Amino acid sequence: MKIKFLGAAGTVTGSSYVLTSGSGKSILIDLGMFQGPDVDHLNYQPYEYDCGSLSGAVLTHAHLDHCGRLPVLLKKGFTESIYMTSATADLTELSLLDTAKIALEDERQPLFDKALAEQTFQHFKRVAYREPFTVGDFTVTLRDAGHILGSAYLEVVDTKPDSAIKKIVFSGDLGNSPDELLPDIERIASADAVVMESTYGDRLHPSTNPVEVIAAEINAVEAIGGTLLIPAFSLHRTQELMHIIRHLKEKGKVKEDTQVFMDSPMANAATTIYTRYPEDFNAHVKEELRGSGPFTFPGMVIIHKHKGQRLIAEALGAKVIIAGSGMMTGGRIVGHAATYLPIPSTRVLIVGWQGEQTLGRALLEGSRKVTIADKDVSVKATVTDTQAMSAHADQQQLMDWLQSMKGVQKVFLTHGDDEPRQALAAKITKDLSIGDVALPRMHEEISV
Repeated sequence: MKIKFLGAAGTVTGSSYVLTSGSGKSILIDLGMFQGPDVDHLNYQPYEYDCGSLSGAVLTHAHLDHCGRLPVLLKKGFTESIYMTSATADLTELSLLDTAKIALEDERQPLFDKALAEQTFQHFKRVAYREPFTVGDFTVTLRDAGHILGSAYLEVVDTKPDSAIKKIVFSGDLGNSPDELLPDIERIASADAVVMESTYGDRLHPSTNPVEVIAAEINAVEAIGGTLLIPAFSLHRTQELMHIIRHLKEKGKVKEDTQVFMDSPMANAATTIYTRYPEDFNAHVKEELRGSGPFTFPGMVIIHKHKGQRLIAEALGAKVIIAGSGMMTGGRIVGHAATYLPIPSTRVLIVGWQGEQTLGRALLEGSRKVTIADKDVSVKATVTDTQAMSAHADQQQLMDWLQSMKGVQKVFLTHGDDEPRQALAAKITKDLSIGDVALPRMHEEISV
């Protein structure tokens, strides 16, 4: 087999790999967007593969850095099926339509429009976890990755191998188990080679309990009648927050009448999709789905239109505003930031990683003046963060997952910057005695 690394090789985003069998048939695994000011230009470079020759494609999950360029396939002559779980299909449709809508406001030529996105959906083929299917020369099985709803890692077997390497596993993104909503990462017995993410390959997640942090932040604004801003990604992070706040209110740890505004149409749509798949949740949430639901509670207000921001502004007393985007690079959170950052009674809770040159990173680093919509905005708000809500496995979780598979001869580390990749490679070599650990570069093709 051969693997061509067409994204997320030396970067965290843009995941895309082509796996070619011993007899020459190829499949695509993921086709994600490059995200961040340093790599965004890569989205507009020609995709260096003849997509018309692919036997099919497999998608690990619905985050844009894994699915965001899928419509490009059709421009390149792709005619086959794209396999994924049902939850991933629904969330990917939502993500791509939202991306096409946002692209209309971009000065550059969009990668795709709504019509091309909808044509791409016609190629989606829904498959269940743990049910093998055939693509070209490969038998593929999706395993629960515990990252977001529907996320999977891939167990791929070459049915016509020409080497000792027969089974290769693609991790996609592995979750931070135990997760608030999802089951733990599924385990398999063995693999010959592993293509593995390394986003947090050089660190451990803090032991801080994020539930306690969220409770403390809400209590702080309740004490002074202030506003808590929480920038949150629409897929999974917002649903986690709503579930946590539900339980805090049930247990009396925050006031039942404190209003919580969920100001994100995409997050609202994603939450609806989440409730369609009770079988994909952990046992605790499955039980809640039989009752009033895991994402509803007293004081929750869903904002559907922009004019709803007036409703938020007129709300008296302490309030919580959850809005996208997670790094404060766009979305409705930016408007709220411009309004509330100059007010001393405001608090901002950062609940995820913040990329360089983003508003979220500037606030996290202590900036007392930021630029929003070409205007200077003073920052008098209190900014705190919790990294314990990361949706990615940390170094020890990655090691535990890899160690659970017997017979691994080769490891390829992707989806991470070079420092985390190098640190994880050294630990794998030392602790697991796997001597063949590669750090592929963009456009490199490696024989397995």
